[in-house]
Amino acid sequence: MPAPVTLFTFDRADEANWAVVNDGVMGGRSAGFVAVEQGALRFTGTLVTQGGGFTSVRARRAVDLTGQVGIELRVRGSGRQFEVELDDGERAYGRTVSRRAPFATSAEWTLVRVPFSVLRSTIFGREVNAPPINVARIRGMGLYMADGKDGAFRLEVDYVRSYGAGTE
Repeated sequence: MPAPVTLFTFDRADEANWAVVNDGVMGGRSAGFVAVEQGALRFTGTLVTQGGGFTSVRARRAVDLTGQVGIELRVRGSGRQFEVELDDGERAYGRTVSRRAPFATSAEWTLVRVPFSVLRSTIFGREVNAPPINVARIRGMGLYMADGKDGAFRLEVDYVRSYGAGTE
């Protein structure tokens, strides 16, 4: 069984360049902010559903997760639902296919496991027929706030790594 692969540990502020993408790209007014502080990624902001309804942070990380079953994140948050996205470079209809799945947060540190098999393939939020994710060519990941509820949110991530069969 292959050993877990660590994607991010957040022990250095410059570990990865996390970019914020807000719904302003489509006329929305949501605002997201990202920082790496005290060994954790902090994704905070305000969601505004009128005119948009999402904010996200994304980072590039090329990694081969062959033989792994999914990814796990150690998180705590404001009790809202977030989504994790993995990017394998798949394209359809001239657009990048998003591979996302939701996860819940609580005020306590929690281990969240997302099997690759539950990732939905979408383009701009609409389901598309696409091949399963190619875990051998992961190019990056993202975290989304798009739960349909206006207001402030907070997500902290301690680490992100893969997990294999038999460790579920």
